[in-house]
Amino acid sequence: MLRPATDADQENVRTWRNHDEVRAVSLTQHVISPDEHAAWWANTKDNPSRRVLMYERGGVPAGVVTFFDYDAEAKTSWWGYYLDNDGLTERGELLPAWIQIQREAVKYADAQLDIDTLDAEVLEVNEGVRRFNKRNGFVEMETETREIGGKPTQVIHVRRERTS
Repeated sequence: MLRPATDADQENVRTWRNHDEVRAVSLTQHVISPDEHAAWWANTKDNPSRRVLMYERGGVPAGVVTFFDYDAEAKTSWWGYYLDNDGLTERGELLPAWIQIQREAVKYADAQLDIDTLDAEVLEVNEGVRRFNKRNGFVEMETETREIGGKPTQVIHVRRERTS
């Protein structure tokens, strides 16, 4: 289940984002400080071009989905997500949660935001996400080299266009 994030979710969002495994596949890989996160949260929570949603599994917060650069008129958005890796691993639910969060986010984009074009970026080395993206209708577009974590890294732009 996805629900709008609240101020009470703010620290979970930062903690999950700072997990070593999440940072390793993120476009920005430094540890997010409390002050940096508070500034992002303040800028994001009331921004009409952004949506921050909490993913709950069995009634327990277990991940976050962000839609950004959302344009209702153009029916486009960018998005990303990450999970509570430690909590889900402890419960033996990481893989099913990973599958479910993406499917629920795509459904939300279609049904709630009425998005026709959904874009994201994924690191070339993140093979698992790349394969899963393809299974869910995302097409790899162009690849760009960026400096991430102090080294040149291949970043792939992926897109899903609604067909009906």
